[in-house]
Amino acid sequence: MSFNSLAFLIFLPIVVALYYILPHKARWIMLLIASYIFYTYWNFSLIFLILTTTLVSYLAGILIEKTDKKGLKKLYLIVAISICLGILVFFKYFNFLSHSVTALIRLFNGDVVDFTLDLILPVGISFYTFQTLSYVIDVYREKIEAEKHLGYFALFVSFFPQLVAGPIERPEVLLPQLKEEHKLDKSNLLVGFRIITGGFIKKVVIADTLAVYVDRVFNSGDMNGVTGLAAFVGIVLFLLQIYCDFSAYSNIATGCAKMLGIDLSVNFKDPLLSESVSNVWSRWHITLNSWFTDYVYTPLNARSMGKKHIKLRIYINLFIVFMLSGLWHGANWTFFLWGVFNGTVMVISEVIKKPKKNFMKKHGLKERNPKTKWLRILFTNLIMALSLVFFRARNVSEAFMLYGKIFSDYSFSLDYLRTTVELLDLNVINAAIILLLSVLIFKVDKYIITPKGYDIITLEQDRTINLYYAYLIWLILIGWVLLLSLGQSHGFIYFQF
Repeated sequence: MSFNSLAFLIFLPIVVALYYILPHKARWIMLLIASYIFYTYWNFSLIFLILTTTLVSYLAGILIEKTDKKGLKKLYLIVAISICLGILVFFKYFNFLSHSVTALIRLFNGDVVDFTLDLILPVGISFYTFQTLSYVIDVYREKIEAEKHLGYFALFVSFFPQLVAGPIERPEVLLPQLKEEHKLDKSNLLVGFRIITGGFIKKVVIADTLAVYVDRVFNSGDMNGVTGLAAFVGIVLFLLQIYCDFSAYSNIATGCAKMLGIDLSVNFKDPLLSESVSNVWSRWHITLNSWFTDYVYTPLNARSMGKKHIKLRIYINLFIVFMLSGLWHGANWTFFLWGVFNGTVMVISEVIKKPKKNFMKKHGLKERNPKTKWLRILFTNLIMALSLVFFRARNVSEAFMLYGKIFSDYSFSLDYLRTTVELLDLNVINAAIILLLSVLIFKVDKYIITPKGYDIITLEQDRTINLYYAYLIWLILIGWVLLLSLGQSHGFIYFQF
């Protein structure tokens, strides 16, 4: 079930109402059933995959905790990781690996027939697999106790607000909240509704509108007809689109959980205002990046300690993490190269960090000069936008064609500008709308998602200004329902991961 669907508009109020009507002891049962209905809305057969992952990780946690033998603990851990990752790899990467192997064989003049399976990619499998892995690993590390209640553990794995596209929750954060008795609180309902509404504005009004122009570039039948200027505009708009699309999902998930009295982890902290690439990754998809830090990067660094060329090893580990992050996003060489791009940029930024600091100090320059703040932000966003060519392109060859266009194909002729405008379907009104939406991104985050000093729903302070915001929200919601009825809404980008 998608958040931007009429089915969800009916589903959420029913779940919230039942949650507060039912006694505390029965709530987990209702939430678990609701979460499975939410998940199997697309395809009921997918229930068996999430049930398998849940049962394996649940049993592994108990077995790991019960035994005192280190070898046996490790065996249980390896078995659980192998099964959970095995399911993920089979359904998400089998055909990709098969294609890659056959292509490699053909490269050396081998005669081989493609072998693929008709597999359905289970929605959200990357997210709930990582969530269960963090649980099993933390039990093995003795950071947390194994959960004995199968029902609550199953709810932790499948909690519907964050099941499909995160945030990726840690057991010590989410499990206690699921067990806690939450009383009906008007402020929770209002704050949750406000955050959900802000998310819908970012998704339906901003992301889905920008998607129209992005698709005209990246879904063009002939990349040779795409001008460099059109390609550049396309990647900039895609950066804005994917931020609004993905952060909107996190906002809606957070708002839904808040209505139930549950606080999910923050997944975005104004990443478009980052002043360096390294700063982006501490503010964008925070729960995924912290997962890779805790379960991949830190263990790799621990193994490198005491060995030669420690700095080089750390740089390699950082690069490995970004390559894995790229593959986590999708079974395609474009995602792998997106990871390589960002890994390379991150390693370079780490290598030059100390020399840069020494240079600034030697010449009396401020590293965070307020006068150049917006230049740093623009440069950072430019790097992020360039990396997204790989993320959005349909294949590697098209990605490199677009890079070629971006860095070389420019002209000041009227024919060139006419071709660009026609490709993007731009006119004065459309251009004005794009500029307005670009500004609206920051206003939604500031005044709706995380308002400071007042609440736009309860109208606690400046009633006149807040009343206008409240009217705006309801107009947006009405427009959203109309879009749904016309079938013009887009799916969330991260549903495919």
